[in-house]
Amino acid sequence: DNVSMIQEAGTLRCGVKFDVLGFGFRNPETGDIEGLDADLCRAIADSMGVEPEFVEAISANRIPFLQEDRVDIISSTMTRNEERLQEIDFSKIYYLAGQKILVKSDSPHQSVDDLVAAGVKVCSGQGSTSETNLRDKGVEEGNLVLFATYSEAAQALLDGRCDAVSTDDSILFGLAQQNEGLEVRGEAFTEEPLGIGIKKGKEDLVAFIDAVLDQMAANGRWAELYDMHIKPYTGDEAPEPPLDM
Repeated sequence: DNVSMIQEAGTLRCGVKFDVLGFGFRNPETGDIEGLDADLCRAIADSMGVEPEFVEAISANRIPFLQEDRVDIISSTMTRNEERLQEIDFSKIYYLAGQKILVKSDSPHQSVDDLVAAGVKVCSGQGSTSETNLRDKGVEEGNLVLFATYSEAAQALLDGRCDAVSTDDSILFGLAQQNEGLEVRGEAFTEEPLGIGIKKGKEDLVAFIDAVLDQMAANGRWAELYDMHIKPYTGDEAPEPPLDM
């Protein structure tokens, strides 16, 4: 089966983001990949008795990487939704995010509706659910500025190439932390349940990962990781792990 193939290979290849604080972030000093997504990979690899190997997976290449067997799993702030479930399988939900907006502190805009009404440019991630949600919210094609990574989108906001960045709050909190003068605003206007992506036809791997997530919820490890990686940016106490919706 797929789990024993990974065990024979000795490594679990995990697709993660390298530029999202709190989830998947390459520490510039140590080169280590840090965050909740990275630590979930480590926990799964540990349960299999193998080493994790981290591969940078930006929004647009996450599904191709699975389908081409470039990685074994994707743990990369990826929303589980009906559309993606046609293409790949997902684990249980390990984190519930919601889409908000990131603006400069002196911006008059408080919500995505303000951005639509003002007809200003909004930055987001190429191939992300956030991009689709912004179109659904009424952001015109000419006002949608898309980037491969969210660090580039934040830079565009700072440079004045757009008036806001909009994606999951889980990503925006880290960007606000990294960039002086940016803040997260508005109520979440979507629910973004994050799951671990797995290529179709690997039911044993899905079951293995779900069992690890259940165990981490039960023994308090999930809450520990939340407190370590998420709470510094949101200030929120660890909720009950969502572990499905």
